[in-house]
Amino acid sequence: MLRVLTSALRLPRPWSPLQTRSCVSHRPTGDPEIQVRALTGRDQGITEILMNRPSARNALGNVLVSELLEALAQLREDQQVRVLLFRSGVKGVFCAGADLKEREQMSEAEVEIFVQRLQGLMNEIAAFPAPTIAAMDGFALGGGLELALACDLRVAAASSAVMGLIETTRGLLPGAGGTQRLPRCLGVALAKELIFTGRRLSGAQAHALGLVNHAVSQNEEGNAAYHRARELAQEILPQAPIAVRLGKVAIDRGMEVDIGSGMAIEGLCYAQNIPTQDRLEGMAAFREKRPPRFVGK
Repeated sequence: MLRVLTSALRLPRPWSPLQTRSCVSHRPTGDPEIQVRALTGRDQGITEILMNRPSARNALGNVLVSELLEALAQLREDQQVRVLLFRSGVKGVFCAGADLKEREQMSEAEVEIFVQRLQGLMNEIAAFPAPTIAAMDGFALGGGLELALACDLRVAAASSAVMGLIETTRGLLPGAGGTQRLPRCLGVALAKELIFTGRRLSGAQAHALGLVNHAVSQNEEGNAAYHRARELAQEILPQAPIAVRLGKVAIDRGMEVDIGSGMAIEGLCYAQNIPTQDRLEGMAAFREKRPPRFVGK
């Protein structure tokens, strides 16, 4: 058991960092539906994935899902990515959920395949090694909320962010992890109430329930949640990156098992951190009463 856990908890090796780019390989014509941007200056270490499909309110269609999967595949082992932030380039919308117009053209077999890809996307987001933050400045419905639930942290505009797993109002079932991640976030009874009723929540209501970490008043530009999410990411940046990543592993894996097994997972993660340069640097900085200079090794 310990040998299996040790292999599963090993951090990926670093590779050359991804530059600012658009993902277009799955789109023969037209503009890309996402953009990947590595921030600089005091935000160095934060990478943004900007969803930008205004004609469909960022609905999760084949192209958008493919571009998101491609971006995650390139970013997941990039040690320069300390925080990954999901945001929208469409004012008033985070993600409107599945593209039902596109789905109407699919056969039942094609729908099943697409839903599996959608689940795979959410699992890739949840398993991303660095902390992930969803900045919800507008509607996050159905699959849009499932995408946010796959992130580690969520920030929402108090009034303009409207979210809910509304699939039952359309004769559907949440199929991208909502029935599993929502009860893990809010508890079984409350998750059942929200899914059974298809209720929509404001950002303020979601914050009161614990569905989002922060709810902020919207600004004239319509990007207040994004700015608060960046502030949150800036709080993460000074911390030791390997310790942060291992902390995420310990929490995520530990929540799926009994507390005894969880403590064993924590011990394995702690053991991986002991020989790192960052741990030694942190001890030296404490001893010398100076800010640490972590390098992620």
